[in-house]
Amino acid sequence: MGGKLAEGLREFVEQKIKTEREEFKEKLKNRTMKYQELETRVLDWADDKEILDKATPLTQARKTEEEVNELIEACVAQQNGNETFINRKGKLVNTQEELKDALGDILVTIIIGAELQGWNLEDCLESAYNIISKRTGKIVDGQFVKDN
Repeated sequence: MGGKLAEGLREFVEQKIKTEREEFKEKLKNRTMKYQELETRVLDWADDKEILDKATPLTQARKTEEEVNELIEACVAQQNGNETFINRKGKLVNTQEELKDALGDILVTIIIGAELQGWNLEDCLESAYNIISKRTGKIVDGQFVKDN
């Protein structure tokens, strides 16, 4: 009887793992499809606003820098424990919402920047990952510092 119980339990666990793995793959697939759709919408928006015709990689990089500065501002507020703060534009903003917005804005600017270079962001990410995956280093003051 114990052998049958153990066998049944093993089969149950294996099926559970298989089901969870399939559900995870489906979630990942849906997430990827959503990202690709959003990237396309961002590029359509940039085209409608004539950004793709009139911007340069340098002007787009400067726009990314502006958005990164907004992220840093929100990160400082978060680190100081502020639920809200007055941003550089003089507007009272929710720190968490500002963080999310800044990260999204940065992503928009780099999607456009990649397009201006003739690349897509996924290729850029893959290229960066292929380099960083081989790096060694250590954490210093909360930041990864690569070995020479």
